[in-house]
Amino acid sequence: MLADTPLGRNTPFPDRYAPEVLCALPRRESCEALGVREPLPFRGEDVWNAWELTWLDPRGKPVAATAVFRVPADSPNLVESKSLKLYLNSLAMSRFGSAGEVASIIAGDLSRTAASTVGVDLRVGGGAPAGPFDDLPGDCIDGLEVECDAGDVDASLLACAGGDEVGEELHSHLLRSNCPVTGQPDMGSVLVRYRGTAIDRRGLLRYLVSYRRHCAFHESCVERIFIDLKARCAPEQLTVYARYHRRGGLDINPFRSDFEDRAENVRLWRQ
Repeated sequence: MLADTPLGRNTPFPDRYAPEVLCALPRRESCEALGVREPLPFRGEDVWNAWELTWLDPRGKPVAATAVFRVPADSPNLVESKSLKLYLNSLAMSRFGSAGEVASIIAGDLSRTAASTVGVDLRVGGGAPAGPFDDLPGDCIDGLEVECDAGDVDASLLACAGGDEVGEELHSHLLRSNCPVTGQPDMGSVLVRYRGTAIDRRGLLRYLVSYRRHCAFHESCVERIFIDLKARCAPEQLTVYARYHRRGGLDINPFRSDFEDRAENVRLWRQ
């Protein structure tokens, strides 16, 4: 399936509207690799921020904009990231009557590719897709002194700390994974919000660092973190939310939860 996408290949950027360049990747493949079956143990969405969106108005004058795309986590397909970059760039030399028309076209094209309704929030002339710089809520665990020597993802590092039930938010800015096709690194931050027996923080940090050589798409990494935390620590409620750095004018931010439906599109200090 990946061989049929533009990812990892030299591909010319079309400069006329080209919805045909969009590529769909079935989610079932990554879910099956994680042992996830229907019904899914989580819900949520993938929040995409597009920072370099442009097109021409009816007179040929460029319009600069940003956009937020929200793809449901249960959509049959992912939108392959390089194909989305090619698609958005294909708008650059095409004329459209209004920003509303552009938003409607993008929503239709992405929804057909994902085989589900994709939300589009388009902002013209200085409207950032996310707000001012902020931080993830809760406690940052990056200052903990730990030994990190795992060669790949190691779920055995996760454990409960014991004690009474807690409700807390923990985050780290040390998440790093790699594109499974190009091998290029993807840097990001991750939030774990849960209620249940306390999770051992040092073990959680070591586990997150163990993704450093792991090759998988953003969405699959977040789903694996969710599945491993559920299996090893059994929280009553769990949300995992990753904020990855942008590449090619896009950042991808998967949100998975068993008690929340929608992600806050917070812009972090490295985004």
